[in-house]
Amino acid sequence: MRDDRQWQEDAATVERRRRKEELHSSGSELERKYWVALGLYVVLALLVWFTMDASKVLVHGKPVDLRLVPLIILGGLALRTVLALQADKIRRSGEKKDSD
Repeated sequence: MRDDRQWQEDAATVERRRRKEELHSSGSELERKYWVALGLYVVLALLVWFTMDASKVLVHGKPVDLRLVPLIILGGLALRTVLALQADKIRRSGEKKDSD
């Protein structure tokens, strides 16, 4: 029983350490993930553009190209990704000022 408890405590400690490292991941790693995410958004947008039909639907009486809907959603996600990176840069600069 004691070994099980010790193992659980060790696993919990490792999990806490991993989460802490994840929160304080290096800026270069975050920027790499940022560029990968933006690249994947571009790939998804290209797939939407070339696979969806260019038909139109009526929205409030005005015709709207059907493939614009997922492109707008992907654009919103890309904007959110850009803002998250900028917010992280601002947070990091604030932490550096506090430590000085």
